[in-house]
Amino acid sequence: PLDRFQRARADVLRARIFFAADRGREAPSLLLAVAKRLESLNTRLAREIYLDALTAALFAGRLAGELDARQVARAARAAPPSPPPTRAVDLLLDGLALLIIEGHPAGIPTTRKALERFHNDDIGTEDALRWFWLAGRIAGFIWDYEAWDSLTSRQVRSAREVGALSELPLALTTRVGVHLFAGELRAAESLVQESDVLAAVTDSRIFPPYGALAVAAIRGDEDELVRLLRTSTADFNVRGEGMGLTMAHWVTAILYNGLARYDEAFAAAAQASVDPHELWFSTFALVELIEAASRSGRSEQAADALALLGESTSASGTPWALAVEARSRALLQQGPAAETLYREAVELLRATRLRLDLARSHLLYGEWLRREGRRVDARKELRLAHEMFTEFGMDAFAERTRVELEATGEHARKRTVDTLDQLTPQEAQVSRLAAQGNTNREIAAQLFISRSTVEYHLRKAFRKLDVTSRIQLARLML
Repeated sequence: PLDRFQRARADVLRARIFFAADRGREAPSLLLAVAKRLESLNTRLAREIYLDALTAALFAGRLAGELDARQVARAARAAPPSPPPTRAVDLLLDGLALLIIEGHPAGIPTTRKALERFHNDDIGTEDALRWFWLAGRIAGFIWDYEAWDSLTSRQVRSAREVGALSELPLALTTRVGVHLFAGELRAAESLVQESDVLAAVTDSRIFPPYGALAVAAIRGDEDELVRLLRTSTADFNVRGEGMGLTMAHWVTAILYNGLARYDEAFAAAAQASVDPHELWFSTFALVELIEAASRSGRSEQAADALALLGESTSASGTPWALAVEARSRALLQQGPAAETLYREAVELLRATRLRLDLARSHLLYGEWLRREGRRVDARKELRLAHEMFTEFGMDAFAERTRVELEATGEHARKRTVDTLDQLTPQEAQVSRLAAQGNTNREIAAQLFISRSTVEYHLRKAFRKLDVTSRIQLARLML
């Protein structure tokens, strides 16, 4: 017969299977019960399972039953501390619990220590695969772009090195946002396509298409986003994955802000931010809500959202956080105060890789300048924004900017079909990997195709793009 510890380990495995299959249904309560039982048997393992339970509860989000993330976080805070030395995962548990219970000012310092430990400690492959996606995702939501980039990059690399096919889709999806906020839509699309290939190869039912939803919204493809939402929303509900519903509302708000349909953007952002303690996407949704509200005559709602956003951004203090806060505050200001804030946002973002937010800051500043009657100054900002959105492939925001430019008296051409758009999805994916320096053998291994198939797609891509070397390809693709 199994002893108490062995039975607890068996229950851990059972709970993790539930979590993989139906994110938010039974997993949080099962994991929490096992974590409590393990406290007297193995404190270190108990704390790891508390973090699993907290993660499961966050996935459940608005669809949580009687057990929500705040209850799990309180239980985790009451758990015994891990014996020395304190691990990165222990700090991550403490920081995440504080973020949920007491908010960003209380939780960010400990969370930041956890991220530093994940960077600096010698983390084994097994722990990297298990925790880096979570650490990276939390880094993004406390506005630490560099940690988000670094941790997710290391997780993808670890998964590739050991051939962890079951872990790679999660690693790739967590990294999609890193590329999107940098304005690298083609790189993000490549990761989404690779996840699709993995799903087909392993015949697995992986989580709904978070990455594809975000790419469609930021590109401004309403038809594709609606199609994805139709299937994924039903899946989120079946799986009890409330976080997915929040994410769906957030990306919908981005789409409609890009299309200048502010009433619809406001409705979606309000749904996404209905519970600011949901943590994952609700904070980002506040940014969309403030923009949509300020453009649709809802100044009171914009001010309320700004107060909530400020708790997060001020506590973070990163250039990204401070820039987004400054830009959001500018939307509710007038005269010199507004201009100072717009300029502050632009200057802070210029020193970062966050080109998507930089482009949006140029757009909002340009729109404000035009409304102030400063057409010449407005053209400069709007021209920059239009060039960036066009380069990124953000069609909705590019068109919104083009309309504003024309209102200043300057004609801006609509985006024409990009040469890269002529590539098929697999040609684009193979070309992207080749441009990043991967050999044909490495590309074949990543995409589970033969080297001859890689060569075939590259030949076609070279012909369509009128390039003759990988150096030329890299200049065009990256």
